[in-house]
Amino acid sequence: MDTYTVLLVDDEEEVIRVIMKKINWEGLGFSVIGYANNGVKALEMVEEFQPDVVMTDIKMPYMDGLELANRIKTEYPATKLLLFTGFDEFEYAKEAIHLEVEEYILKPVNSVELMNVFTSLKIKLDQEISEKRNAQTLQKYYLESLPLLQANFYSTLIEGRIHENELEKYLSDYQISLPGPYFCCLVIHTSSAQVPGDMNPLLLSTSVRKQAEERLEKRWSAKSFSYLGNTVMIAQLRSENEVSELTDECDRFCKYAQKIIGAVVTVGVGQVCSSVLELSQSYSTAREAVSYRVIYGASRAVNIKEIAPQEKGEADDAADEELAALFKAVRLGSEEDVTGAVDRYMERTIFPMKSLQYHHIAVIELAGELYRFAANNDIAEEDFSGDMKHLYSSLLDLEPEALRKWLYEICLSFRESLINARSRSTKSFVFKAQEYVHTNYADESLSLDRVCQALNVSNSYFSTIFKKETGNSFIGYLTDYRMEQASRLLLETNEKNYIIAKQVGYADPNYFSYVFKRKFGVSPSKYRAEHTESEG
Repeated sequence: MDTYTVLLVDDEEEVIRVIMKKINWEGLGFSVIGYANNGVKALEMVEEFQPDVVMTDIKMPYMDGLELANRIKTEYPATKLLLFTGFDEFEYAKEAIHLEVEEYILKPVNSVELMNVFTSLKIKLDQEISEKRNAQTLQKYYLESLPLLQANFYSTLIEGRIHENELEKYLSDYQISLPGPYFCCLVIHTSSAQVPGDMNPLLLSTSVRKQAEERLEKRWSAKSFSYLGNTVMIAQLRSENEVSELTDECDRFCKYAQKIIGAVVTVGVGQVCSSVLELSQSYSTAREAVSYRVIYGASRAVNIKEIAPQEKGEADDAADEELAALFKAVRLGSEEDVTGAVDRYMERTIFPMKSLQYHHIAVIELAGELYRFAANNDIAEEDFSGDMKHLYSSLLDLEPEALRKWLYEICLSFRESLINARSRSTKSFVFKAQEYVHTNYADESLSLDRVCQALNVSNSYFSTIFKKETGNSFIGYLTDYRMEQASRLLLETNEKNYIIAKQVGYADPNYFSYVFKRKFGVSPSKYRAEHTESEG
């Protein structure tokens, strides 16, 4: 049985005591976490404790119950609200309805009525939690949607839109196993122009897919899905050489499909890759292989490696992708991410170069891209501040492992520069906010919204950064600073309390006294008297 927390808010402490005493909270499934005697204090407690229920009076000092309810509904929409008051006015009730308040209760509070309200509220809260916790229902929904999620993942994968840091989570979430160690994309194309009898082309394509799954999936641990009108399979191989056996089996399948169901099927066999993230290239070449049916004929398997081996050398697109991945690791990754990205770039872009001329071009292009990255990110890197001609010359003379080591160092240096720049930016950002408080603390309208507007940032981002850097919320920092100034003015001047209250940003002297006492444990007058006596 769940126990829910309740915060009571009323400026009349006697009312709160009566409510706490009259109600068997534990028996109803609730516990009172505390009470506040004004809306401002209540909002602070809501932020700290996030109670399930807030029961508040309407007429209170500093912030009334309707304003409090509105703030809670905006910032903590899951919190249930109960309003009670001695003022039976229609406008109050109408506003309470607008705020989606659970109940509107008139004073004096009747214990039986209140117990009925909380009994009903308990049932409602239980139902809401039960729906959220219904693991079996969620699991059922998840399993029902899993094939669609998997198919969407495969499509995204062959489009090259899955990033390395996302891959493991996708595989785990969607219950997909792709151990490899080698992979090959197959594009199974069924001709819609050559359909037996009056058969629907879509039904024929569906039949071909089912037959392909039965004949190919088990042997090759293949994953199949529909994409752009074709069936695509991701086959897993134990070695690169197995692609020949795979091609032969696909060829036999094409002939089987034509003989048994009369379908004209062409299977494009893409290039073999050793990484799941390279399947986009394998798919692209498999799709290209299918297009060769106009030359080699349909009802057969076409292996791109066999028909166009000379066309599958260095891939500029692959180089661009690896460079983009490298710069992303520099911006956002760990040191391990950066070194891993360097290794992949070297292995897939620099080392495969077959001629010295191509190697020199690749190295010079790499240096140029690094220079642009440093310039675009305001990185004052020593290697790029001198003679570029000398840099090019020295890089071209480096042996492969020395070049790799240089790239490690330069990329890690870039990463460190970006981290330091972000840290300086964050500290400067907080410093500006603090300076704004120091300059404007006397303005009673100073608020979180206003300082965020001045700094041109969102409230959520500002609050997160400010709390992280200072260990205090912005409102807490503002209050502390105002209280420091107030205590100083109390000791250094003879001004009256209401004057000092206004000087530190409080229009209401009573509320100023309330906040001061909460901070220092005594009223402003007593604070001045005690410290004056001790100095005397």
